[in-house]
This record gives sequence, C-alpha cells and structure tokens, in this order.
Amino acid sequence: IIIKAAELACFTLSVFFCIPHQEYAHSIRLDGDIILGGLFPVHSRGGGGVPCGELKKEKGIHRLEAMMFAIDLINKDPELLPNITLGARILDTCSRDTYALEQSLTFVQALIEKDGSDVRCANGDPPIFAKPDKIVGVIGAAASSVSIMVANILRLFKIPQISYASTAPELSDNTRYDFFSRVVPPDSYQAQAMMDIVTALGWNYVSTLASEGNYGESGVEAFVQISREMGGVCIAQSLKIPREPKPGEFDKIVMRLLETSNARAVIMFANEDDIRRILDAAKRNNQTGHFLWVASDSWGSKISPVIGQEKVAEGAVTIMPKRASVDAFDRYFRSRSLSNNRRNVWFAEFWEENFGCKLGMHGKRPGSPKKCTGLEKVGRDSGYEQEGKVQFVMDAVYAMAHALHRMHRELCYGYPGLCPKMANIDGKELLSHIRAVNFNGSAGTPVVFNENGDAPGRYDIFQYQSNRTTRGYRVIGTWTNKLDIKWRASDRSLPASVCSVPCRMGERKKIVKGVPCCWHCERCEGYHFQASEFSCELCPYEQRPDANRTGCQDIPIIKLEWHSPWAVIPVFISMLGIVATTFVIVTFVRHNDTPIVRASGREMSYVLLTGIFLCYAITFLMIAAPDVGVCSFRRIFLGLGMCFSYAALLTKTNRIHRIFEQGKKSVTAPRFISPASQLVITFSLISVQLLGVFVWFVVDPPHTFVDYGEQRTQDPAAARGVLKCDISDLSLICSLGYSILLMVTCTVYAIKTRGVPETFNEAKPIGFTMYTTCIIWLAFIPIFFGTAQSAERMYIQTTTLTISLSLSASVSLGMLYMPKVYVIIFHPEQNVPKRKRSFKAIVTAATMSGKLQKGGDRPNGEVKTELCESMETNSE
Repeated sequence: IIIKAAELACFTLSVFFCIPHQEYAHSIRLDGDIILGGLFPVHSRGGGGVPCGELKKEKGIHRLEAMMFAIDLINKDPELLPNITLGARILDTCSRDTYALEQSLTFVQALIEKDGSDVRCANGDPPIFAKPDKIVGVIGAAASSVSIMVANILRLFKIPQISYASTAPELSDNTRYDFFSRVVPPDSYQAQAMMDIVTALGWNYVSTLASEGNYGESGVEAFVQISREMGGVCIAQSLKIPREPKPGEFDKIVMRLLETSNARAVIMFANEDDIRRILDAAKRNNQTGHFLWVASDSWGSKISPVIGQEKVAEGAVTIMPKRASVDAFDRYFRSRSLSNNRRNVWFAEFWEENFGCKLGMHGKRPGSPKKCTGLEKVGRDSGYEQEGKVQFVMDAVYAMAHALHRMHRELCYGYPGLCPKMANIDGKELLSHIRAVNFNGSAGTPVVFNENGDAPGRYDIFQYQSNRTTRGYRVIGTWTNKLDIKWRASDRSLPASVCSVPCRMGERKKIVKGVPCCWHCERCEGYHFQASEFSCELCPYEQRPDANRTGCQDIPIIKLEWHSPWAVIPVFISMLGIVATTFVIVTFVRHNDTPIVRASGREMSYVLLTGIFLCYAITFLMIAAPDVGVCSFRRIFLGLGMCFSYAALLTKTNRIHRIFEQGKKSVTAPRFISPASQLVITFSLISVQLLGVFVWFVVDPPHTFVDYGEQRTQDPAAARGVLKCDISDLSLICSLGYSILLMVTCTVYAIKTRGVPETFNEAKPIGFTMYTTCIIWLAFIPIFFGTAQSAERMYIQTTTLTISLSLSASVSLGMLYMPKVYVIIFHPEQNVPKRKRSFKAIVTAATMSGKLQKGGDRPNGEVKTELCESMETNSE
C-alpha cells in the first residue's frame, strides 16, 4: 500500500502542478485556517473502463452540501472555534474503492516530501509546485469498502477519519483502523437488531443475501455470528450477489432461495441496486408474497427499490439508523442556485439532472430539448426530499469541530485564533479529542464514540405497507440496545419462517443432524413424560404422565368397592349362606334333644356349623377396605373357617373308620370316640392353624400396601394402584394349606369308609361333601393363579376365593344338615328315639347288614336307620 501510495502521489503531483489552472477542476476547495477533507459518492460507478458514471443527486450532492452547510454554521458560531475558520477539500469517490484511494492521496500531499529535480513539464519548463493543503481530518467515506481502502492510507499519516455512512463491522477493529470513527452505528448493532426482529416474529429458519463487498459480506457475517452465539435461529442458505452480476443471475438466486421454501425470511445486506433487481426477479418468478424481506439500512425507507414492484416488497421489514430531518438544511438547499453556489463544481451538473434541462453548449445533457433558464427553484420546479444521511454528515463535521475546539482550548487557552502549538496538528492527539466528544447533534441526539470509534446503536424499524389507499413505510418499532416493536409477535397474522413447527405438549424434539432448527416431533410414549424440550423421562413407579405428558401425577389408588359386580355376587351368596347357616343353628338349638340332632353329634355339629358360618363371613373381610385391623382379621379368619369345618369332618370320618376297623377285630369299642374326646381332637387340629397364624403375626406384622404393578397397563390412563393387605400368594397358600391338608385327609377317610352301611353316622354324605369340595378347590387353583397377570387380578382372585369358600360351606351345609332340618321341620314323626343296643350288637348288626346287602336277601335300607341311630345312641 505504501509503495502504491508513493507511485500514485508522484503521478498526482506531476499532473496537478504542471497544469495550475486545472488544479481543482474535480474537487471543491474552501479556504480556511484548518482544512477538512471530504469524500462523497457524487457519481455512481462507471462502466466500460470509465471510473465515474451518472450523478447521484441525493447521496452525492445533498451530502456534500450538508458538509459545506455545517462548515458555514460552525464558522458563524462565536462559541465553537472562535476566530478560527474551517475550510474543506471535497473529493468525488465515484462509488469505487480503488478510485477513492487514488483521490484520497490528495489529502496526504502535504505530508509527502516532494523532490522535483527530475520532473519536467511537457514544454521542458520546470514544474510549479503549489503549496498543498494540509488536511487535519477527513469526513467520509460513504461506502464501507471505500472507507476501508481510504482508512488504510490515512492511518499511515495519522489523519483521523469520521464516516457518516460506513457501517461494516470490520471497521470496528481498533488495531487495524485505529484512526477511523463513525457517527453511524456499525452493522454489528444492526445485525443484532435484525436478529431481535427475527426472534420477536417467531422465525428460526432464515436465508441471508449479501452484496459482494465489505458492507454486505460483513453484515451477513455479523448476523450469522450472532445467530450462532444466541442459538435458536438457523441459516438455511447464505447467498452472495456478485459485483458484476451476469444476465439471469438474480433469477438463479431466487430459485436457490426457493430450494429451502420453509425459510421464507430473507436477511438482506445488499446495496440499493441489488435490492431493486432481486425484487424484480422475485416478481418475474411469480413469488409475490412468498418471501419475507428483512433488510438493512441500505434499503431503509427508500422509495427507489420498490417503485413498480410494491406488491413484492409488501410487508418488508427494514432498518434505518434513527435520524431526523434537519429543517435548516432544507431551507439552505432550497435557496441554492447557479448564481449563489459556484463553490460546488458539480452543482451545474446537478441542476441539469434535477430540472431535466441543458445549460448552454457545454452541458452534460446534449440530448435534452429543454434549456435551463437559471431561475428554476429546488422544491418548486422539482421534487425534493432530504437525503437520509444529511444529519450524520453534519454530525461528523460537528464532531471534528468539537474535537478541534477541545484541542484549541487545551493547547491555546486564551489565545485568539490558531496558536503556534496548533500550527501542525498532531493527528493522534486530535483522535483522542474526537473519541472524547459528547454533544447533541443536529437531530438532538447525543453524539458520542466508544473505544473503537463507533456510535451507539439507535434504529427505527420500518415496514413497507401497500394497500388500496396508502403505500409507504410505517414505523413499527425502535431498537436501542433492545427491541421495542409494536407489531406483536403473538399476532396470528404473522407469517411463518420456520423449518419445523413447534412440537405439541408431550412431544420431544428429535433434531435433524447438523440443522438444530429442524426436527421431528416424537411423542413420549408409555409412562414417559416430557422432561425437557429434547428428552422424555420415565415417571416414578407410583406415578403416571399427566394428560399433557409434561409432568407426572400420582396413579389413582383403588380397592374393591361394595357396589362392584365382583363384590355384589359373593356378598349375595355369602348373605344367603349366613341366613341358611343361622337357620340351621337355630333349628338345632331349638330341637337340641331330639334324636336326629343327638344322632348327628351335637357338639361336633355346632363346631362344623361355626366353621361354615366363618367361611361365609370371611367374604365381608375380603371385600372390606384394607387397613391394619381388616388385614389382621383376614389373616386370622381366612383359613380358620375351613379349619373348623374340615377338622370336625376329619374327626368324624376318622371316628367312623376306627369304629368299623375295630369292629372287624373285636367287639371292644375303640378309644376316644366320646363327644368330649372328639372335641379335644377337633380343637387340637384347629390350634395348629391358630399357632401358624400367631407365628405369621410375629414374623411379619400385618400392614397395607399399594400394588402398582397389578393394573400397570400399557395405557397409563388406565393404570391404577391397588390397595391391598400384605398377603402374598405364598402366604395365602400357607394359610389355606393346612385347611386343604385337613380336607384331603378327610377325603381319604371318606373313601376308606365308603363301604360302611349307607348313612351310617353320615359317612356317605361326608364322602359326597368331600368329593364335591375337592372339585371346587381343584377348579379354584387354576382360576386363582392363572389370572395372576390379568389387569383384573384383584377382582377375579378375590371373587374366586370368596365364592370358593362359600361354595365349600354350602356343599357341607346342604349335604350334611339340610336333610336333617327337613325331617325335623316337615317330618317330626320320624324324629323319634330307637331302642338302645350294646356296641357288640351294633357291630354284629352292621356286619350282618353288610352281608345281607351283598346277598340281596333283604330290601336295601331296612336295617340302616336302626343301625345308625343305635350306634349314635350307644356312643353317647
């Protein structure tokens, strides 16, 4: 850069100073004690090898006039730089960075040591060196690419630079651009503001579009960097518009944007011409209304990009640094004319362009039929609207003036005009004063700089609205370190630009690899709930997911209710059984001394009836709501009723067996056949059951628990916790096992005594009772244990157990006692005593009865009743 600068400097010196009359033909020079440089895009970029193109009326002429107007105001201000006049040297950059670099060498001429010994003019005369102006500071440039190029030269010569429009984040690097400052906020703030807009509108999937160059590429890079740091917004595509786009390039860009059709929002850091052409391409491709444009300040609130394509631009959200129109400048510019504005060398060209006329033979518009009169008036004979950066141009000039004023007050305190200490202004010292200024600018907003020379971020948020009645930009919000937007993000009319719709409650996101904003929604299944946005977790065992699957709730606890069909049937059977048993007991008690009751063995009958009653009564304990008391009674009475019944029946069948076995050997009666002995044997057998229950109480005290596994269905909504007593299947088998053992043993004896005379001491009814009971309990076992995995386990097992107990009791009651009750009530004539016989006679009669029965000599049953009754009477 230094070598190039030296070469260009020599070339510039030789050209400028050999033709003294042409010295300032392409620049504006204003005399003054202190000279400021100015860089403005007076002309657009030229084509076909020509550096400059058409005149820019607003961006060029308005802005440079704003600089001269600000200098005029400062020179008239007695408080700011008193007795010191500011001058200016204003150059045209032609919107091209290389051309601007060449032009800016003018600013460093005074700092380059000149050696003219080898320089000769064309006619051989020695060159005439005019004393160059020493530029103490530069106002500009506009484009970031131009400012970057110029800043690299100016920093070598320690010339401070204040830009009024360059917003590239790259220029915030104080190590590379240490002499650069700006009164506009950098695009890093603008990128943050745009990110906040995207977030507020609920978008998370966007594309970016940048014009090739520092402004566009740096702006998009800042936006992408912020999106990475903040997260939540993904970049679908990052496209670039070439400096010299080929035909059809913008159509290709539109087609590429459509490849990710869900990313409807397009973040644009593009120049004005590129914006206009991309909108035109979208219109040609019938994409009106598809794209959601979010554009930087290069679009701002300008009309030129949207003329003729308002429908495509409708709804576009744009950003513009907060600004205000300077009324004093409007009055100043409207008063400009060809006669009073000769200092502006481009004003004649502006005049022709603005009024569409031609100035004499040498005018720039040779094809124009209209001739300029010079009496035209800006704003009256042509449209006029103040260019948006006028405020910032004036603020940049005033910032330089305030810095010089601070420097003068420090170095020349009390000295009118420039003192010797300010004869050669030190650029580094001036830079320190620039960074320290703090004043209210032309729009009334504070002008300050941070350590990197950046102005604070203050933006207005616009939306372009086009309808039948009005077309134009409307302010919908502001951004000053944070977004304040009037367009509510919750508005249902907001369009969407998302890769994937938000998952519903109870669904987790399964991120698409490499694209964090794209995901598939997976529902949390089973007993899982949505623990976070991306994960499902299993609820605790005693809980299930709530209706939305966003948390867990306790599983409802149930128990067998009295009104349940599973309870109604057992209770009904049990109540019938209790009534029947009570009726039998009452009947026996009332006819306690009748022969049939005495022949049945009164004591053993009452024990057996007690067991039958308990078998019926246990149904109520099994259905009652479990608590410690109920669980304790269940343990005690679950097997006790059966134990009472089968202990009594076993004692009876054993007695009959012993009697007839003894009768085969001798006529002596066997031992322990008296009623007292029978009771002792019976209660001895019952005590074993009670002892087992006592040990159970000691080893494992009764308590309740909730079984969540029994009804843990695949559908969590149907899951229930079952309130139970702590009686496991094994404990139940152990509790009933002893009674079943008694039942099996009794059945064995019933089989052994099947050969005794029919109805002798109830041998046959007991046998039928035991056979039937065995069938009932053999059916009970597969039903009870086969439903262990069923969701209705509690209901089925409780009902099966209670009905089995009731059926067992009913068989015993029906087989053994109902015939006797029938005789007692309906045939009392048969309930009469028989004559007593000795044991020997009874056994002999029984033996003979057996033989006669086999021989068939006597009718079946003639001796049976007599034998039975005689045996019972004798035994008593």
